[in-house]
Amino acid sequence: MEFHHDKHHAAYVDNLNKALEPYPQLAELAVEDLLRRLDQVPDAIRTAVRNNAGGHVNHQLFWDILGPPADRSPKGAIGDALKRDFGSFEHFQALFTDAATTHFGAGWAFLVMSAPRQRLKIVSLPNQDSVLEHGTPGLLCCDVWEHAYYLKYRNRRADYLNAWWKVVAWDVVDERLRDAMVGPSAR
Repeated sequence: MEFHHDKHHAAYVDNLNKALEPYPQLAELAVEDLLRRLDQVPDAIRTAVRNNAGGHVNHQLFWDILGPPADRSPKGAIGDALKRDFGSFEHFQALFTDAATTHFGAGWAFLVMSAPRQRLKIVSLPNQDSVLEHGTPGLLCCDVWEHAYYLKYRNRRADYLNAWWKVVAWDVVDERLRDAMVGPSAR
C-alpha cells in the first residue's frame, strides 16, 4: 500500500497541480468542486483534470475508509441503510464484490447515496471517473486498478477483495452516510 499511496496517488496530485498551473483561479477551488464543475473547466485541461482530480479524490476516499484489520459488520445508520436497500449486509457484500470483481479493466466500485430518495446503490466506474461528476456522494469505494493489488495478489482480484473487506472502517462509512443525509447546505 505504501507504493500505491506514495507513487500512484502522489502522481495524480502532481499531475493535477501541473495541469492547473496556467489557471490560478481553478487551482484555488477544492478538488471536489473541480469535479462537480468539470463542464466549466477549459477543454485544454478537462481530460487531465478529470483523470487526475478523479484519481486524487477516489484514492482519498479509498484511504479514508480503511482501518485496522477487523472482522466486523457495519453498525448504525449504514448498517440499517444496507439492510433496508439490499436486504442484508451479506447480500450487499456479495453484490459489491461482484461489481468490483467483474469490472472490466481499471476502475472503481462505489457505494453511493442516490438523490433524491436517499437510497444506497452500487456503482462501477471506469478509469479515474468520480461519482462527484454525477453529483453523488461516495460512501465507500474499492480501487480495482491492478496497481491496487498486483504487487501482493498478482491477478487474483477476488483475493484482494476478500482481504479489503477486513479493513473497511465502517464507522467512517457510517459518518459519511450521516453527512450525506444532512446534505451540504446543512453543514
